Amino acid sequence: MAIIIKEIRNKRTIFLFLRHKDKADEWIKLTLCNECCLSSFFCECKDTQNKRIILASRVTFIFFKCTNYDYLTKMKTENLKPTALFGYFEEICGIPRPSKHEEKMTAYLKAFGESRGLPTKVDEAGNVVISKPATPGMENHKTIILQSHMDMVCESNKGVDHDFMNDPISLVVDGEWLKANGTTLGADNGIGVAAALAVLTDETIKHGPIECVFTVDEETGLTGANAMQSGFMNGDILLNLDSEDEGEIFIGCAGGVRTDASFTYGEVAVPEDYFFFKVTVNNLLGGHSGDDINKGHANANKVLARFLLATAEKYDMYLSYIEGGNKHNAIPREAMAVCAVPKKDKESVRVDFNVFAAEVEAEYAAIETKARFVLESADAQPVAMDKEVMMRLLRALHGVFNGVFAMSNDVPGLVETSSNLASVRMADGEVKIVLSQRSSAASGKKDVADTVRAVFELAGAHVEVGEGYPGWKPNAKSEILQIAIATYKQLFGKEPKVKAIHAGLECGLFLEKYPHLDMISFGPTMRGVHSPDERLLIATVELWWQHLVAVLEAAPVKG
Repeated sequence: MAIIIKEIRNKRTIFLFLRHKDKADEWIKLTLCNECCLSSFFCECKDTQNKRIILASRVTFIFFKCTNYDYLTKMKTENLKPTALFGYFEEICGIPRPSKHEEKMTAYLKAFGESRGLPTKVDEAGNVVISKPATPGMENHKTIILQSHMDMVCESNKGVDHDFMNDPISLVVDGEWLKANGTTLGADNGIGVAAALAVLTDETIKHGPIECVFTVDEETGLTGANAMQSGFMNGDILLNLDSEDEGEIFIGCAGGVRTDASFTYGEVAVPEDYFFFKVTVNNLLGGHSGDDINKGHANANKVLARFLLATAEKYDMYLSYIEGGNKHNAIPREAMAVCAVPKKDKESVRVDFNVFAAEVEAEYAAIETKARFVLESADAQPVAMDKEVMMRLLRALHGVFNGVFAMSNDVPGLVETSSNLASVRMADGEVKIVLSQRSSAASGKKDVADTVRAVFELAGAHVEVGEGYPGWKPNAKSEILQIAIATYKQLFGKEPKVKAIHAGLECGLFLEKYPHLDMISFGPTMRGVHSPDERLLIATVELWWQHLVAVLEAAPVKG
């Protein structure tokens, strides 16, 4: 791995992350050399060169973190192309940017534009727009907006100690894929941000006026796009860089809504002669609750509820704790509960669980190849949820609809309507459940949300349905779509696929505020987004970049 170091001026310390071949990982605090202002590990001064060579031979991965993000060290791998785009992506991976906490990323983008003399503005929500004038001779072409979101879904595997508010994302090249080390990668949508930054700094591309728009908080409700005021963008065409299949151009997306249900419970004492056990469902594929909802991935909350309800109906079971899932837009990969049954039923429950696990494994044998189902002894708990609420909760979790609700009658193979049982949390006398519904039809979105609401209200839960966000109706006659199809065919000798997507994009909100916009969405190939299995197919990034450049160079003339 080749390492290129960017000079760090006016900073006295950096932190170097070393992944050793023969010992545990470590962070090393380094001071800057007084002569060259680089760290003592990498400066070219004579007295440090031997130390640098010896230490470098003992590590396999290096990542850098500055004491603040005004100045960043830069790690690149020579074989990742386009070099500038991947360089910016690696730089972005060093900046914490959870949804609703994008302050450092907003500051970075603002500094990026201003330091290069490009018109830059930030709105009250934290959205950023950086403008670049047309190259000579293309001033009369339509203004193109390159749009991406700066936040990322923050998920990590069990046992991975990662602080998303402070720690950088650790990158791993695994064959033809780029991944993170036990966490989400953030290529959704960091790779779109990186592509826009590469366009802003590439002087070889011929293009009309460009606006690069970076939104906040896309992943938890599209609130950045929703808060954007009219006039923040001024372009004629919008290229959304937030899709996940190279060679596919998207011209429509689903709208969505969030449903929150809650049960209030009382506590009861658990008899002393009861056996406590913890049941865990984990290692499921999970994935995006829109893009992956039709792929047959198991929902950990549904699987767990299925076992718990069967057990509660057969034995005198108490439920002391339950949790599962995390993000509202991710299919839950993990769920667990702590329960108790009479000691005389201990072995019977174990047998039932083994039978249950075998049945579920058989049902998902072709898909969930790494699924784990564990029942183990647990420490005794003094109290549990009262039985009446427990049964209402378990029946609602088991009975509520989850998965594909309806397929589109207009677009073959497109999921029209779906629902996802996203998370279950228990604390302080309340169980909170989050579900998300999507549909490309407004009536379908309301229907499935009403279906979900009805189940929980029948079970006695308090239910709130959010306002949601609109879908994006396809326009097959789009001017920029025709340009994108023609340039793709010229580049690669084949037609791209034109599709709509079941996931939510910000395009629907933009169209409400900027009804004149002509829009498409495209991107490189990614898999496992919104989960620690998120990965980016490296070779497709260069294909996507070539297509993006070609579309910019073919921008239509105004009028």
